[in-house]
Amino acid sequence: MKASTNTFLIATALALASSTILLKAQDGGDAPPPDAPPPAQGERMGGPGAGHRPPPPLESALDANGDGVIDADEIANASAALKKLDKNGDGKLTPDEYKPQRPGSGSDQNEPRGPRPNREGGAQHEPESGGGDTQPMQGAGAPPPEPPASRETEPQSHSGDEHRTKSHPDSAQKYSIEQAVSDNAQLHTIAFSGLAFLTGDFGASTFMPPGKVCDFFGFQYMRDIDAAGKGHNPMFLNRVAGNVMHVLNDAQKQKFIDLANEQAPQLEQLAHMRLPLIKSFHRQLDGQIPVGSSGLNEAAVVRYTGELFAKDAELSLRRAEVMGQVFRSLTADQKAYLGQMKFGDFNTWPALDERDLLKAIGRGKSQLFNVAFMTYASEFFSWTAGSLKADTYFCPERHGTYFGGFYMKDMPAMGKRNFDISTSRTGDSGRALLEEVMTEPQRKLITGILPKQHKPIMETIEVRRSIAQELRKFLVGQTPDPKKVLSLGRHYGELDGEMSWLYATAFAKANRTLTTDQRASLMKLRNLDGYKSADAYLYSHPISKPEIPNTDFLFQPVTK
Repeated sequence: MKASTNTFLIATALALASSTILLKAQDGGDAPPPDAPPPAQGERMGGPGAGHRPPPPLESALDANGDGVIDADEIANASAALKKLDKNGDGKLTPDEYKPQRPGSGSDQNEPRGPRPNREGGAQHEPESGGGDTQPMQGAGAPPPEPPASRETEPQSHSGDEHRTKSHPDSAQKYSIEQAVSDNAQLHTIAFSGLAFLTGDFGASTFMPPGKVCDFFGFQYMRDIDAAGKGHNPMFLNRVAGNVMHVLNDAQKQKFIDLANEQAPQLEQLAHMRLPLIKSFHRQLDGQIPVGSSGLNEAAVVRYTGELFAKDAELSLRRAEVMGQVFRSLTADQKAYLGQMKFGDFNTWPALDERDLLKAIGRGKSQLFNVAFMTYASEFFSWTAGSLKADTYFCPERHGTYFGGFYMKDMPAMGKRNFDISTSRTGDSGRALLEEVMTEPQRKLITGILPKQHKPIMETIEVRRSIAQELRKFLVGQTPDPKKVLSLGRHYGELDGEMSWLYATAFAKANRTLTTDQRASLMKLRNLDGYKSADAYLYSHPISKPEIPNTDFLFQPVTK
C-alpha cells in the first residue's frame, strides 16, 4: 500500500507540476512562453497591482532549488516532497493541504545557502531611471563614448541563443549546463571565436570581461536567467553591487576593501599570464612558428593553462573565505533586506545609486582595485542567495577565451550607460560563418572539434562542481581543503588548454585556405567598422604594448 501511495503521489506531482508551470508562464511567472516579450521594469514585484503571486505550495515543495524549473532530480524526490503536503497520509491532496506556504519554506538541497529571496515580494520600487557605466575605451580607437564612469563594469554576453525566439531574441530565458555544452551552443560559439580570431589581432584577443575569471559564485547564472532580461546590461552589476554596499556596515565593507587591495596585483598577474598563450596562438595563425617546429605543442599548452587556472583557483579560494566571513556576520536586518531581493529578478532589486560611495572607496586606487571591489559586492549576493547549481553553471563561451570573441561582441557596449548586448550575436554570426562563408572542407575543421572536446567539456562540469562544493563550505564556517581546490583548479585549466589547442590549430588550418572574397565576407560579419583595438587589454581596460616572454616553449621542440 505504501508503494502504491508513493506512486500515486508522484504521478499527481508530475501532472500538477506541468499544469503549474504552464499557468505560471501564462500569468507572467519566471518561465515565460517562448513568444512572450521580456517583462517590463517594475513588473513582478510585490505591492498592489504588481502582478506577482506566491508560487503554489506544490511547486514550492517540488522545486527544491527554487529556480522555477522542476528538474529530474527534483521529480525523483517527489514522494518526500508530497508527503510534507499530504498531512493525513491518504495519498491525496485536499484543499486544506494545498494552501499557500510561508515564504522561505521548502528544501535547501542540503547545501550551504544564503538568505533566500522573499517570494512574496517586497516594497515596490521605482523603475530604473539611470544605469551603470562601463569603462570608456580611452585611446583604443573606439567611437566617442558617453561621459566616463567612476568605475569599470563589464558588458556581459552569452551565446546560448538557439533558445531565443525570432520575435523576441533578447527575452529572458532559462539556461542550463546541458544547454551550454550542447552541440549547437558549442558549435556556434566555437565558430564565433573562429570568426573573431580570423578577423582580429593580438590586442583584440586579449580582451576579456573580468567576470570570466574566478567565476564560481553564481553570478553568471543569475544574469543569464534574469526574469527582467537585464542580465546583459551594464546596469545589472551596478544595481546589485549598489544594494550590497547599501546594506553592509563599515566593518563588512572594509573586508572587501582589504581584499581588493590584496588581490588587485594578483588579478593583474593573472591577466598577464594569459598573454604568452594568446601570442603563441597568433603565431600559429600567422605561420610564425619556430624554425623546425611543426606547430603548437598540445602538452605544453595544457601545462600552461593548468598553471593559469591554478592561480585562478587560488584567488577564488581567498575570495570565498572573505565573502564567507562577511556572510556569517550579517545581522537579522541585513538578511531581511537581502531576502527581499530575488535571485534572478532585477526588478525586485531597489533602484539604488551608490556611485558616490563607490567613487569615494576607489579614489586614488588602481583600476583593478575598483573592478575587484565591484565584483566582490555583486558576487556576494549571487553566491549567498544562490546555490551549488548556480555556481557550477557556465555559459558556452566560458572556455577558449583567447581568440577575441569577447572584444567582437562586447566592444559596442563599452562606455555606454544602458546597452543590452544581443544574445543572438554569437549564434547568428557563428552560423553565418559556417553556412554562408566556409567551404565544406573548412566547415569540417570546425565541426570536427565537437567529438574531440566532448570528454574534456563534460569533465569540466564535474571539476567545477567539486570546486564550488569546496568553496561553499566557507558559508557555514567550515574550511575547504586548499590543496584539493588548487589541484582541481589546475586540472580545470588543463581541460581548458586541451580544448583551446583544438580551436587554435583548427582556426589556423582554415586560415591557410581562405580566399580574398571569403576574407572580405568575414570582415562584414565582424561588423566593427570604426573600431580599432588597443595594443592589449588588462581584462577590458586598454594598455600599452606589454612585454611578452619568448613563446617558443609552447611549440613542438625544434628538431636539430
